[in-house]
Amino acid sequence: MSGTVSPPLLPLPDRVAEILSELGSPPRLAAHLRAVHDVAHQLVDWVEQRYPTVVFDREAVLFGAATHDVGKTVHLAELSGPGTAHEEAGQALLLRHGISPELARFAATHASWVDARVGLEDLLVSLADKIWKNKRVPGLEDIVVARLAEATGRAAWQEFIALDEILADIGDAADERLAFQASFPICA
Repeated sequence: MSGTVSPPLLPLPDRVAEILSELGSPPRLAAHLRAVHDVAHQLVDWVEQRYPTVVFDREAVLFGAATHDVGKTVHLAELSGPGTAHEEAGQALLLRHGISPELARFAATHASWVDARVGLEDLLVSLADKIWKNKRVPGLEDIVVARLAEATGRAAWQEFIALDEILADIGDAADERLAFQASFPICA
């Protein structure tokens, strides 16, 4: 959850590391969350630099990325296979650990970006959860582009080019992040 690793990844926030430890998180899940959290850092840094007038909650994005799959501590089969049971379970786990509903929501929203009520923070967590492994999701990216174009007044094609560039840059290191995650066992 912390310490020097290759590729260099930022450590998980202390509170997240505590929760994962209390839940007996599988090492591979902690590695995945660390990789997604690191990618989220890259995304929020980019948003802050390119869109200084866009208001969003940086810390919420980072917390959401670091905890989005916490429900997989309960639904272990979803660590290596498909499933959505971890989403609601993750939100409930975080709430039971005293995390506010505003932050716990990311466990439930990280795979549901089409709802109009989803904020930029939720979209960035979803995007980090996809691009960490260089998975491009056009529908998600189109929504992010539309939100950024609306916020800036610039043309959607301009925002598409900018987003495409940062996602390609982040995606270039996906193989290293995937190898890092795979180096940890699924079970403790």
